[in-house]
Amino acid sequence: MKKLLSQSTLLLSCALAMQSCSNDMSQQDPVVNQDASKIWPSLNIKVKQDPAVEQRVETILSGMTLEQKVAQTIQPEIRDISVEDMRRYGFGSFLNGGGAFPNNNKHAKAEDWITLAEDMYQASIDDSLDGSTIPTMWGTDAVHGHNNVIGATLFPHNIGLGAAHNPALIKKIAQATAQEVLATGIDWVFAPTVAVVRDDRWGRTYEGYSEDPEIVRDYAAAIVEGLQGDVGVDFMDQQHVISTTKHFLGDGGTENGDDQGNNLASEQELFDIHAQGYVGGLSAGTQTVMASFNSWHGIKNHGNKYLLTDVLKNQMGFDGLVVGDWNGHGQIKGCTNENCPQAMNAGLDIYMVPTDAWKPLMNNLIAQVKSGVIAQSRLDDAVRRILRVKVRAGLFDKPSPAHRQLAGNNEIIGSQAHREIARQAVRESLVLLKNKQHLLPLDPTQHFLIAGDGADNIGKQSGGWSITWQGTGNVNADFPGGSSIYDGIKQQVEQAGGSTELSVSGEYRQKPDVAIVVFGEDPYAEGNGDVDNLEYQRGNKKDLALLRQLKADGIKVVSIFISGRPMWVNPELNASDAFIAAWLPGTEGGAIADVIFNAAEQKPNYDFVGKLSFSWPNTPTQHANRFDPEYAPLLPYGFGLTYQDDNLLGDDLNETVQTAEGAQLSPMKLFSLTVQAPWELRINANQQTKAMTSSVVELPELSVKTTDYHVQEDALHIMWHKEAAVSLASNFPEDLRPYQEKNASISFDLKLNQLPSSPITLSMQCENGCSKLLDLNTQLTNVQVNQWQQISIPLACFSDVNFARVYSPFKLSSGAKTDITLSNIRIVPSEKSAETTHCPQ
Repeated sequence: MKKLLSQSTLLLSCALAMQSCSNDMSQQDPVVNQDASKIWPSLNIKVKQDPAVEQRVETILSGMTLEQKVAQTIQPEIRDISVEDMRRYGFGSFLNGGGAFPNNNKHAKAEDWITLAEDMYQASIDDSLDGSTIPTMWGTDAVHGHNNVIGATLFPHNIGLGAAHNPALIKKIAQATAQEVLATGIDWVFAPTVAVVRDDRWGRTYEGYSEDPEIVRDYAAAIVEGLQGDVGVDFMDQQHVISTTKHFLGDGGTENGDDQGNNLASEQELFDIHAQGYVGGLSAGTQTVMASFNSWHGIKNHGNKYLLTDVLKNQMGFDGLVVGDWNGHGQIKGCTNENCPQAMNAGLDIYMVPTDAWKPLMNNLIAQVKSGVIAQSRLDDAVRRILRVKVRAGLFDKPSPAHRQLAGNNEIIGSQAHREIARQAVRESLVLLKNKQHLLPLDPTQHFLIAGDGADNIGKQSGGWSITWQGTGNVNADFPGGSSIYDGIKQQVEQAGGSTELSVSGEYRQKPDVAIVVFGEDPYAEGNGDVDNLEYQRGNKKDLALLRQLKADGIKVVSIFISGRPMWVNPELNASDAFIAAWLPGTEGGAIADVIFNAAEQKPNYDFVGKLSFSWPNTPTQHANRFDPEYAPLLPYGFGLTYQDDNLLGDDLNETVQTAEGAQLSPMKLFSLTVQAPWELRINANQQTKAMTSSVVELPELSVKTTDYHVQEDALHIMWHKEAAVSLASNFPEDLRPYQEKNASISFDLKLNQLPSSPITLSMQCENGCSKLLDLNTQLTNVQVNQWQQISIPLACFSDVNFARVYSPFKLSSGAKTDITLSNIRIVPSEKSAETTHCPQ
């Protein structure tokens, strides 16, 4: 069966490709081509320069002071500035990040958003302090609806929309999103995301429409037109907002799917694969582009002049503004969040600078223009672009935010019309992977068990970027007007005279005719979602156990799988009679019931129309993309059953957890000569945490300085004076399960500079907390003072750690009069059995 399936799916993939399976992307050397015209097109952009707009921009620009110009390039976050700051400095724009709300109130109402928008707007044009009358603009991440606002319609995430293959629907979604955003007084949306995802381990996979640029190009144009309006018809009227095509460029193609990592594609591949969304979005007239966190061949995109200026602006003809991502400029070599002329010189027009770094950054930019580090002409070009967007968007002519057509209209937010669009999107995004003996559609007059932790969980089905940044910490009440998957099933079944029993654990009072089990990934965003491989519930197969128990009871099982990416679920597929990839459907999960049940005369309400826009993996380590050589996924790009199709998948898929051929797990270096990415050295003292950014840190609680061991400054000398901790930590969790499975140990070289008078404890930090503290003093009883020793602690000793989500693998805590030197901190895999583990008490 497996061999036949591989052959049939490969043939299917060829047919769907509409071109030869031997099609091969350019293999030219990955060297920057200094003549951009050889690869990059000059685009026919719908929004043309208007002499009247350009003259107005020049008039405004000519009357601005240096300080006013620099302020236009600064974009702080609402948690870090006040209305008075806006009045004093006249920032060109501001934003609310994921999980930021007016008055820091998650349940802020539309009028609260409007009030803040109006106050900031009025402060920006108040010329009593700086003489500026340039309106500010507010940007927000409305990436699947107005997702920061309670009660808004949340549409399926992009991965589900990609499966729908329907640009007209995408345009309707964008139009609805624009209206809900305008109801809260906001001008600017940081969407669409047009990443072409090549490695599904990436934590932002669900923000991509497809592994193939074809869909992405078409969708980018549709979303831009839906958000901004059609040029010459309703462009930038009071029903539309400014769009942002992001993230420029190649974030979906980083090595190993590492968020903010390095893309090694050739320049031709960069255009052919990763830039097609910009061909669509720029041509449609997107007014802003957001720079990406990732690097291209080791150069951070925020500081890549060739890409931002030579390619995007000069060759492709983009005359709007380029905005940075969250302190992305601070990642450029030689930069900090507070000081980075390199970004503006490369072509960045607006610095997205949350936290209190905005003030020193602004002052430094002013000084750098005065000294010539940044040319006056480059600053003027940046401000000209910002003003051009504002004039085109009508910000100088429209009423203030509180007085615009849709402002404060609570009926728009989560309106029935918008929810109907979302329901259509849910129905069209579903992909039927398995349907034994045509079990689906179901007869709703039967008795159903509804099980799994995703059945009645709107937060889980909505995923990341849902009210909060990570999509966590939400309950169903945070989504008023929304429906869980169970809500829709219950309604359909009861209307038909059937019955349901809801049980997360799968226990039942009456044996059901069919069990519908809803399970899948918990919400995450960005790097928090990076994984080592694509095995579902690796190391904790509780959902598989539920499916198998129901099968053992002789119950037909329909699985509804919630996920932000295709995953290796061979065991779960084998344990299911029918299997649906539901992706992340958003707040209208009830629409799934529209598809899976028969209606009158035993006919389904709707058939399945969704087709995979991502290849489904055949092993946990497979990263198959359409047109790859030897392309052989479990299910190919374009696969998706309808009710008329015969089932292809049996119950005999290979359940062996395969690893990459020849792959070996190397030691993970945490501190080797210096701190290794993605980790940074942090000091935890007096209930505060700060990163060590210099070679010496002196605090009342402890001091840390670099010192020499084998070579210059390859060790850390740590002296505790009071209770404190030193850790190697990251903003995003790392998946350390491969090391756990290899019985790895934390190993480090240590020198006692004097006998400790306080306990030294080693711990880890993981998602939802880790409490295990290991007392190292028992390990140090035989260590000689002033002599280096190697200490090794098995990971198995950290029994409470969730190794899938580790923020800090190494945290040393102690109290007064403890003096040690550390070097060569690493996690080392072993072939020894975990049964031989000896742990500190």
